[in-house]
Amino acid sequence: MVKTEELALTNDWDKTFPKSDKVDHKKVTFVNRYGITLAADMYTPKNTEGKLAAIAVSGPFGAVKEQSSGLYAQTMAERGFLTIAFDPSFTGESGGQPRYMASPDINTEDFQAAVDFLSVQDNVDPERIGLIGICGWGGMALNAAALDTRIKATVASTMYDMTRVNAKGYFDSEDSSDARYAKRQALNAQRTMDYKNGNYALGGGVVDPLPEDAPFFVKDYYDYYKTQRGYHPRSLNSNNGWNVIGCMSFLNQPILHYSNEIRSAVLMIHGEKAHSCYFSKDAFANMVKDNPYTDNKELLIIPNAVHTDLYDQVDVIPFDKMEKFFKENLCK
Repeated sequence: MVKTEELALTNDWDKTFPKSDKVDHKKVTFVNRYGITLAADMYTPKNTEGKLAAIAVSGPFGAVKEQSSGLYAQTMAERGFLTIAFDPSFTGESGGQPRYMASPDINTEDFQAAVDFLSVQDNVDPERIGLIGICGWGGMALNAAALDTRIKATVASTMYDMTRVNAKGYFDSEDSSDARYAKRQALNAQRTMDYKNGNYALGGGVVDPLPEDAPFFVKDYYDYYKTQRGYHPRSLNSNNGWNVIGCMSFLNQPILHYSNEIRSAVLMIHGEKAHSCYFSKDAFANMVKDNPYTDNKELLIIPNAVHTDLYDQVDVIPFDKMEKFFKENLCK
């Protein structure tokens, strides 16, 4: 097995949500096929026996496992599933150098490595493993589901297609070769500067202070990442953000090209009033187009919900629906 990195893991409960007395919690690590050691929180329902269905959770893009993904994982563990919420490569408590880089390939692999880990746990049934991806990791989860036949059910919540938004801008407003060329020029100039300086410039997290004329979705992110509601010291979006060139490869690599070949069950969830809702609507339409396996695919639009409502608002996140979905598709 690939040698693991030595990670500095805190044993303190430093989550943005309260600890449940219905589950057992511990830190675990696992290695992806690039040799990067990932850190995760494992949540196991108390007083259970035998092999459980399991779910790996990650996201949002630029968040850490102490935020939204941990809330999802702990809540689903309360409902009977063994779960892990993990920090993707190069972020949070996970390993990988340099820090604050993203990759459509490596981040898809992070989900597959989580499946590797869950598949060999004594208390997990390897035939009953699912994923939850939130925001940008919703797209990664769908990409993993298209690639990994061990994944039996996937939830993509408030999904971003990170390749689409990087290559085309929000609402495809920058979808031209000239706009992409300008981005490439700027990013490659930054690469030269970074190499000359011997370090990677950070792009900045969610804007702070918040301009009065900021678009609603920027205010929405600020309300989550920059306030007591969701701030975490290891979160990229809460602090100084990704490297400026951290998402460069997303410009050339659509991640959902083969989504209409997903045979396993998929539930996509999005808020009706989220600025990002078009990602899920379009991704769902592409996933079911010419796909003979559509009976187990569903798009659920939550009335009046905005993007970050599905990060942490437990009265908005449809946990009952998710529990039913996973029990139907993982516990047959």
